[in-house]
Amino acid sequence: MTENKYESVIGLETHLELSTRTKMFCGCMLSFGEEKNKYTCEVCLGHPGSLPVLNKKAVEYATKIALALNCHVNDRTIFHRKNYFYPDMPKNYQISQYDLPLGVGGHLDIEMGQYTRRVGITRVHMEEDTGKLIHLGTTGRISESESSIVDFNRAGTPLIEIVTEPDIRTPEEAREYVEVLRNLLLYLDVSNCSMEEGSLRCDANVSMRLVGESALGTKTEIKNLNSFKFLQKGLEYEVKRQKKLLDLSKPVIQQTRHYDNNSDTTKALRSKEEAHDYRYFPEPDLVPILMDAEVVENIGKSIPELPAEKSKRYQKDLGLTPYDAGFMAGDVGIASYFDKCLKCYDNAKTVANWIMGDFSALANKKKVTVDESKVTPENLCNMLKMIDSGKISSKIAKTVFEEMFDTGSDPESIIGEKGLEQISDSGELEDVVEQVIADNPGPAGQYREGKKKAIGFLIGQVMAKTRGKANPKLVNEIMTKKLEQE
Repeated sequence: MTENKYESVIGLETHLELSTRTKMFCGCMLSFGEEKNKYTCEVCLGHPGSLPVLNKKAVEYATKIALALNCHVNDRTIFHRKNYFYPDMPKNYQISQYDLPLGVGGHLDIEMGQYTRRVGITRVHMEEDTGKLIHLGTTGRISESESSIVDFNRAGTPLIEIVTEPDIRTPEEAREYVEVLRNLLLYLDVSNCSMEEGSLRCDANVSMRLVGESALGTKTEIKNLNSFKFLQKGLEYEVKRQKKLLDLSKPVIQQTRHYDNNSDTTKALRSKEEAHDYRYFPEPDLVPILMDAEVVENIGKSIPELPAEKSKRYQKDLGLTPYDAGFMAGDVGIASYFDKCLKCYDNAKTVANWIMGDFSALANKKKVTVDESKVTPENLCNMLKMIDSGKISSKIAKTVFEEMFDTGSDPESIIGEKGLEQISDSGELEDVVEQVIADNPGPAGQYREGKKKAIGFLIGQVMAKTRGKANPKLVNEIMTKKLEQE
């Protein structure tokens, strides 16, 4: 058996909570972390005789998402009842969409270094979220809980489901798809996309087949993968598990599974439901939605420049490399910060280098986003201008930047308080250079004998004596002149 005997076939279902003011079918406020069961009413609790009323803003947001994913927006779409019993569904059915979803037939391209994978988007449809079950016990897992309580604050939250074609071939591609999708959704400003809060959740369908075959194998579904890492890890384990079963000539059972990050395995939850198990039928309390062509066109015009287009523009207009442009455009916060910097400093490459280097390193270390950083674009640009003018060296700038990151102070104040201004006085530097040459006759002699690299040591000594404040270029010029004239 070769390692590449099988290939994995993966499709993803991504659920996104929209950041509307109220729920999908009632006027209850959306909330997170509030007092349990505070934001509920007869509609979201499924009381007899209560009637849903559609949230217009949710439809607009859903349409924006469908268009951004290159979908065709159907001119007529309806809601269905998806019937199943579960404690967090107070109506015992979910209002969702079935055979007439809002958007169909789109795609999203992901860059994988050596190749581009086009992931087909089967559908984008609207539905309502469920409540939240809280399992009481030592682990918080349903199988090990002593009891469970239910919080209906989330029930009825506007939810968008984005379903892909089975076009993804590796767990790495799956992770990249969700990362790219999340960034696109953040650009659209329709959700906070917080995986920690459950605003963005992912289910993965995976099957295996022999390389070269077109028929799909028996699939399993991994539910509620709430981080990029867990998505990739869960799929990696499931791919290995299915490969092992096939090598042993054992069948893969179609079922729903759960990823356990403690054991880094997937575990069976239940047999996989089919569409007929839910007994879909049109929602009788909601009329069909007729999508006016002019309304859809206006929503499309409201879509901002998206990451792929922004990256291309950065490459064409600013001369950035594909990698640098992708990094700058790959996060809505970074892109916004970068664009603001360019309004007060016109060297895009220098700004990009600082953002990708020191800025990102400190942000990762201190676990903050660019939006949460205390370094304003104006202060970063002022610091870069000081480097250009020779007021501070690039090395000193790193110290200044770290202080800016910690305190939010402007670079002028930090340089003044800490005495970090670069020494560019020729007379002052000549005295230091002469002293270094006198104190180090060995390296000075080596330089005069033709070992030109020895000058590096001597310059280092000057920088040490001036605590890194000497102008390196000027030191080099003075040192070279002094060594060659003696």
